[in-house]
Amino acid sequence: MPDVVQQRMGVPVLVCDPAGPPVATVGDALDLIGAAFLGAEVVAVPASRLDEGFFSLDTRFAGEIMQKFVNYRLRLAVVGDISRHLAASAALRALVHESNRAEHVWFVPDLDALDARLAGAPPHPR
Repeated sequence: MPDVVQQRMGVPVLVCDPAGPPVATVGDALDLIGAAFLGAEVVAVPASRLDEGFFSLDTRFAGEIMQKFVNYRLRLAVVGDISRHLAASAALRALVHESNRAEHVWFVPDLDALDARLAGAPPHPR
């Protein structure tokens, strides 16, 4: 399935194909942001598409990517099992915990969990 904008809980979400190209550079993230400008408010990226460096906070890759989404006023949802990464990094666990308390970046296990977050989230200003 290609990346596609879907209405999820009344919110337009760019749901990215798990088999799509990896997000390994800031440019790759900007490509997703550009695709989202076709009408999405949220970009749901499978964790499997994110380069391993995203989960190693000392690379600062995650921070760069997350900041790009905030700058463009898009929400980012990292979708999938990241338990292996969480087990290896207290810093990542803290980042995920804090991110999930806010409205810009969420880490969710699946699209059903994203739907639950969207159902309870206030509207996101663009």
